[in-house]
Amino acid sequence: MSGLRKRGTGTGGDLGNEVEGYLLWQARVAEAEQRAREFTGPLDWLTTAQREEVERQYTADSLRRARADLERVAARCVSLRAEYEHRYQELRRRCLAVVLAVCAGCTALTALLLAL
Repeated sequence: MSGLRKRGTGTGGDLGNEVEGYLLWQARVAEAEQRAREFTGPLDWLTTAQREEVERQYTADSLRRARADLERVAARCVSLRAEYEHRYQELRRRCLAVVLAVCAGCTALTALLLAL
């Protein structure tokens, strides 16, 4: 999980984010283990060793898929952030251009009125 987010960004919420991420991942692990037990429950013919191996494989597969999902979501978040930052920069440039045009128009109008 630590590779999914930037470290050392200097904000006070980093520790809180790390703890929250850790707790969420531990809940995901517990959920995967529970689902693995539920999966092997009806399989009465499995030996204890076989049951443990199937549960271990099922849990590992579930966690691999969960990690891949989280990485896709994190990548999409980064992509959206870059897109929104680009749009924000464009909006700022447009607003600045409008303000400068209005100021130039007011200055020209004032100069014209003073000349008359």
